[in-house]
Amino acid sequence: MHESGETYLETLLLLNKRLSIVRSIDVATELGYSKASVSRAMGILKRLGYIDFQKGGAIQLTVKGYEKASSIYERHCYLTAFFQNTLNLPKEDATQNACRFEHVISPSCFVAIKNYVLENQKNKL
Repeated sequence: MHESGETYLETLLLLNKRLSIVRSIDVATELGYSKASVSRAMGILKRLGYIDFQKGGAIQLTVKGYEKASSIYERHCYLTAFFQNTLNLPKEDATQNACRFEHVISPSCFVAIKNYVLENQKNKL
């Protein structure tokens, strides 16, 4: 999956936590993309089995979509924590960098960072 697809899935996951119903216009507004671009992307995500459309145009993550989105968001959270707590980046810089890194980091590198963050959290307790 490309970075853009992962970004859409992560956005859908986060919007689902905030809103009772998520539509394409919500995604477009959140990301600052055109409605046409979002509609095209939603069609691709549907074909790939990551989302379904409900009555009234509501978008729902499938089990496959939820698992993928959760994985992306987990990388985002741990990378943000790593950049903030280990590299002392300001929150905004840490978040922006995490948004880029989360799409290209290898699984083994992510596991190492996750374990590092978890270990350092334990040591601070």
